[in-house]
Amino acid sequence: LGGRRPHMEQCQSEPRKYDPTFKGPIYNRGCTDIVCCILFIICILGYVAVGILAWSQGDPRKVIYPTDSRGQFCGQAGTPLETKPLLFYFNIMKCASPMVLLEFQCPTTQMCVEKCPDKFMTLLKAYTNKEDFKYYKNFCKEGLEGLTVTQILSSGLCPAMLTPSKPFTRRCFPALDQKKGGEITVGNNSKFDDGEGNIRDAKDLVAGVKNATVVIEARQVAMKIFEDYTQSWYWILIGLVIAMLISLLFIILLRFLAGIMVWVMIVMVILVIGYGIFHCSMEYVSLKSEAGSNVTLKDLGFQTDFSVYLHIRQTWLAFIIILAIVEVVIILLLIFLRNRILIAIALIKEASRAIGYVMSALFYPLFTFALLSIVIAYWAVTAVFLSTSNQPIYKVFNETACDHSRKICEPANFSTSSMKAECPDSKCLFAFYGGETVYHKYLIGLQFYNVFLFFWCANFVTALGQMTLAGAFASYYWAFVKPDDMPAFPIFSSLGRSLRYHTGSLAFGSLILSIIQIIRVLLEYIDHKLQGTQNKCTKFLLCCLKCCFWCLEKFIKFINRNAYIMVAIYGKNFCTSAKDAFFLLMRNMIRVAVLDKVTDFLLFLGKLLIVGLVGIFAFFFFSGRVKAFENTAPNLHYYWVPILTVVVGSYLIAHGFFSVYAMCVDTLFLCFLEDLERNDGSAERPYLMSDRLLKVLNKKNKPEPAE
Repeated sequence: LGGRRPHMEQCQSEPRKYDPTFKGPIYNRGCTDIVCCILFIICILGYVAVGILAWSQGDPRKVIYPTDSRGQFCGQAGTPLETKPLLFYFNIMKCASPMVLLEFQCPTTQMCVEKCPDKFMTLLKAYTNKEDFKYYKNFCKEGLEGLTVTQILSSGLCPAMLTPSKPFTRRCFPALDQKKGGEITVGNNSKFDDGEGNIRDAKDLVAGVKNATVVIEARQVAMKIFEDYTQSWYWILIGLVIAMLISLLFIILLRFLAGIMVWVMIVMVILVIGYGIFHCSMEYVSLKSEAGSNVTLKDLGFQTDFSVYLHIRQTWLAFIIILAIVEVVIILLLIFLRNRILIAIALIKEASRAIGYVMSALFYPLFTFALLSIVIAYWAVTAVFLSTSNQPIYKVFNETACDHSRKICEPANFSTSSMKAECPDSKCLFAFYGGETVYHKYLIGLQFYNVFLFFWCANFVTALGQMTLAGAFASYYWAFVKPDDMPAFPIFSSLGRSLRYHTGSLAFGSLILSIIQIIRVLLEYIDHKLQGTQNKCTKFLLCCLKCCFWCLEKFIKFINRNAYIMVAIYGKNFCTSAKDAFFLLMRNMIRVAVLDKVTDFLLFLGKLLIVGLVGIFAFFFFSGRVKAFENTAPNLHYYWVPILTVVVGSYLIAHGFFSVYAMCVDTLFLCFLEDLERNDGSAERPYLMSDRLLKVLNKKNKPEPAE
C-alpha cells in the first residue's frame, strides 16, 4: 500500500488532469441537475396536495372507535352513542374469527352498548320477568313495545340469548375460561341455552373467538411492558445519557489518543466478549442440577415471559456458541490485518484531528434526526388519513341460501327492496369502508405515492447530511494551513452550498435509491400475496429477484455516498461525480477493499464496546444480580424491557456519533486518494496529507530547493 499506486489495466478511465490552483471545495460553482431539482419540487408540492386531500377526506375515528351495523361510531363524543362505547354482537357464534370481527364483516347484528352483559339470559325467559326484560332491553334495538317473542326474533330486534362477556378493544367477547380438566366454561358454566331451546357446549363459542385469547394475551403483555416503562423510564433515560457521555468521551479521547484508544478498544472488546462467554458458562453449569433446565427451546415454544428462557441450559449454550464464534472471528481478523490496522489507525487519527476542528459536526446528526422525524410523521399521518377516507359500504348478510348474498345494499330502503322480498331472513349490515368515486378508485395509487415520496424524502435528508459533512471535512483536508485556510463555520458553509447549488444532485441520487427500494417493497408484497399458491419455480425467481435488488441497493448506497463527496468537493453534477468517484476507487481497489473496510471494522468495534459496556451495566442493574442495586432497581414484570431499550438506544446514540466519524473517514479517504494522484511530493505539488499518513505510506514531501 505504501509504494506504487495500483492501477487497473481494464479500467478505461485514466487519472484526470487537475487544476494546479485547486485548494479544496470549489466555491465558484453552479447549480447541478436542475431538471431533477424541478421534478423533486413538483413532487413535493404534489405530496403536500395529497396530504391536504387526505386530511380533508379522512376520518381517524374509524380506527379508534368500533362501528355498529349502521356505520355509527360507538362512544363518539357529541353523539347519542357517547355513553355507549362498547360494541355488542347479537350472535358471536356466527363470526368465523376475530379478524372477521375486526373487519366488521361478521354476519350478525352489531350495536353499541354501555357495558357488556354479565349473566346468562335468554329472550324467552327474560320476556316473562319484568326486571329481567328491562335489563335485556339494553342489548336490543328500539320498537319492542307490543311485540311477542316470535315477532322480536323474526325482526332481529334482540339477540336470542346473552352470555357473560368481557370488553376487549371496545368489543364484547364471551368470557371464556378453562378448568383444570381442560373443560371450557363461560360464566362458570360448561353449557348454556342458545335461546332457541337448544343446550349448547361452551366450546361452541370458541369458533367465534378462537384467536381472541392470543390477542388478549398480547394486549396483557403490552400493558405489562407499558407499566415497566412507566416504572423505569427515568433509569432508561439515565442509561442513554451515560451512553451519550461515553460516546462523547470516546470521541474526545480519539482526538488525542487515537492509536492507544484503538488498541485499548480492541482489547476491551475481546475482554468483554470473553467475560460474556465466562458468565454464560457459569450460568450453564449452575443450571445443571436445576429441575426442568434440560428442556429444549423447541419443546418450550414461544413464551411471553422471556425470563423463562434464562432457566433453560440450551439458551446459555447458544449464547456461548455465538459469542465464541464472534471472538474467534475478531481475533483472526486482527491477526491477518495487523499491518493494515496501522494505516487505518493513521486515517482515524487524521479523522480525529478533522473532527477537532469541526466539532459542530458531532451534533449534526440531531438535525438529520429532526428532519427524518418530520418526514416519518408526515408519512404516517397521511397514510392514516388516506386509509380512513373511504365511505361506509353495506352488504347483504343472510343465514340461508340467497342470490343476493354479500351484494351491496342501502339500509334506508332495504326493508322494501326486492332483495328483502327474495331473501326474507337477510339483513343489510355495515361491511367495511370503501367507495366508487374517482378518488376512492385511485386511493391505492395515492397510498403508493405516499410510500414512494416517503422513501425519496428520507433518502434526500440522509444524502443532505452526507454531502454537508463531506464538504466540511474536505475543506479541512485541502486546507494547506489549518485552520486558517478553512471556512469560519465549515458545517454551515457546506450546508448552504449543498442546498443552494446541489439540491438537484441530492434529489437525483436519492431518486435512484428510492426506485430500487420501492421495487423491493413490491417484491415483498407480491411474495406475500402468492404465499400458499406459488410453485417452486416462482419461489426461486422471487428469491433471486429480492437478493439481486438487495445487493443493488447496497451498491447504489455505496456509489451515492462517494458521489456526494465528489459533488461537495468539485461541484459537478451527480453522474459525473459518481463516475469520477467510481473510477478513482477502482484505480485504488486494494486500498478500498482493505484499508477502508478495516477502518469501518474498527469503528464498528467502538460501537460494540459502548453498547457492551452500557448493556452489561443495565443487565446487572435491572436484573437485581448486584446486591448494591437490589433496593434501588424498580420492580418490573420483564426486566429485559428496559435492558433491551437501553441497548438499542445506546447503539443508536453510538451510531449517530460514529456515523460522523465514518463519513469523515470516507471523505478523507477519497481526498487522500486524490492527493496521491494530484500531487507527487515536489515543491510545486506537495502532498497535503498529514505527516503520519506520509510516514505510513512511505511518502515524503521534497524540501524546497535552496535559492
